Amino acid sequence: MQDKTTIKFLPWFGIPKLWPYFRAYKKDMLIMCVTGAISTLSEIIFPLFNQFAINNFIGKKELDGLGRFIVLYLAAIAIQVAMELISAYVASNIEISVARDLRNSSFNHLQTLSFSYFNQNNVGYIHARVMSDTGRIGAIAAWEFFDLLWSTTYIVGAFVVMFSLNAKLALLIAALLPVAAIIVAVFQKNILNLNREVREINSTITGNFNEGITGAKEIKTLVAEERMKENFNRDSLNMKRKSVRAAHFSALSSSLVSLVGSLIIAIVLMKASVLTIEGVMLIGTLSVFMSYVQGIIEPIRIITLTIAELIASSVNIERFTGLMATESDVADSREVVEKYGDIFNPKKENWEELQGDIEFKDVTFKYPDGDEYVLEHFNLKVPQGTNVAIVGETGAGKSTLVNLVCRFFEPTKGQVLIDEKDAKERSGQWLHSNIGYVLQSPHLFSGTIRENLKYGKPDATDEEIMAALELVSATAVVEKMEKGLDSEVGEGGDLLSTGEKQLISFARAIIAKPKILVLDEATSSIDTVTEKIIQDAIEKVITGRTSFVIAHRLSTIVNADVILVVKDGKIIEQGRHKDLMRQKGYYFGLFTRQFENSVVDEME
Repeated sequence: MQDKTTIKFLPWFGIPKLWPYFRAYKKDMLIMCVTGAISTLSEIIFPLFNQFAINNFIGKKELDGLGRFIVLYLAAIAIQVAMELISAYVASNIEISVARDLRNSSFNHLQTLSFSYFNQNNVGYIHARVMSDTGRIGAIAAWEFFDLLWSTTYIVGAFVVMFSLNAKLALLIAALLPVAAIIVAVFQKNILNLNREVREINSTITGNFNEGITGAKEIKTLVAEERMKENFNRDSLNMKRKSVRAAHFSALSSSLVSLVGSLIIAIVLMKASVLTIEGVMLIGTLSVFMSYVQGIIEPIRIITLTIAELIASSVNIERFTGLMATESDVADSREVVEKYGDIFNPKKENWEELQGDIEFKDVTFKYPDGDEYVLEHFNLKVPQGTNVAIVGETGAGKSTLVNLVCRFFEPTKGQVLIDEKDAKERSGQWLHSNIGYVLQSPHLFSGTIRENLKYGKPDATDEEIMAALELVSATAVVEKMEKGLDSEVGEGGDLLSTGEKQLISFARAIIAKPKILVLDEATSSIDTVTEKIIQDAIEKVITGRTSFVIAHRLSTIVNADVILVVKDGKIIEQGRHKDLMRQKGYYFGLFTRQFENSVVDEME
């Protein structure tokens, strides 16, 4: 699933894929090109003003027409400044706007991808695609092309003027300039490679920095501060060394280019001086050539650098387009989208009411990144209102069935029927809107309690919010907080205890009155008092709903309608509690062992 990144093409082969994002700003790009070209042409004209002044005012020692000359000169300066301001403003707008559009598109596309993508790509990798790559492409859309336009226009314009003034001297300059271009190209290649290494190390540092924050509690409890410090300092030192080396190469490149430029100027000056002494060339014309020779070195350096940057940026382009080309393992067909809408444009008027009948029909399944089948030819009917418990040791694969019911993954073979209809024949959004899901480790979004509960139902009234809180016995959590429903929960809900977060997430899951309820070890990480509260709430809310309870404490699911026992990813036993205990199989061993442990704990 991970979008592999290799530099297989030159950047302009990847840029056409981005045209849909650039197209919205084609008028701005045209304005940028026109104003940039006018600004560059104005800069080319200035040496001609100097030529005229030297030949007519200084050479002839006359001031006739000086006033008009000054007005025209100032007008040229005003035009250049105005064009530069406009082109810079428009280029900045293009950069920021394109980056924003790319960022929005990539983030929205991520919402459509299945869990397997996030299982196979870490947060840092995805973050770089959404933030760094889009920002770099935005810069390409504006400044890289602007620099190429300015540099190319200046070089072409300067040579047109020089050839019109003295073709032989212009040819001499044209023959000498490739030396500077070759030096720049050789050094830019090394500088580019070093900068790429610096960016890679920076990504590692960013990952370490992220771990240092998100894993702060684990770092302190493991007394791993020194190790984290050493790792961070090592990467920072490595980045410093690479950065210094890149800076040295850049400085050496600039010095050599300046040296070559000075030598070219000396050669041209020597040749032009002879022509001036012989009367073939006026001093004013000599000044024009000197100005252009000095001015052309910088555009050559910019063109070489820009091409190198574009080649380097092909990585960013390919990674972004690779993300956007990534298709979800779980996607609605075109026919389903046409009838039911998609994630961002649902056609709720066509959504049928979900009853809650679920059937696994000859289901065979393996995870996209797995090699072994987790289920093979599995069949199970779950009538509306049935309470299904799924038990097994840690890592046994208890979440597989739930993932298939929720359509987080598709069966490899077979069907999952919802209300006697293949789940693929209706919208995933429709199904998810009818499912309430409570995780073992609840996640609350930054904001208030009210805002978090409205994620479950955006149009929920305060009365509905309080009713959901009361149903799960969570009103006490709100009442003890200073601002009630408007109290902040902190990042990830860190201002609340684990039990309080679980109660709020439980209320969020049932506020929309889902027809299917999934509890993924919802009581395994909380204290016994909160567990009793939630367990009582579970008994209330599962009534009349189809529910799947992944259980850690087996004593909580003895009244389930059917218990599925999972081992090594396989369902090895199923039935009611009494029937499974009577068989004295694997479930019997799990239950009696856990019961014995709990008795020992109570005795201690």
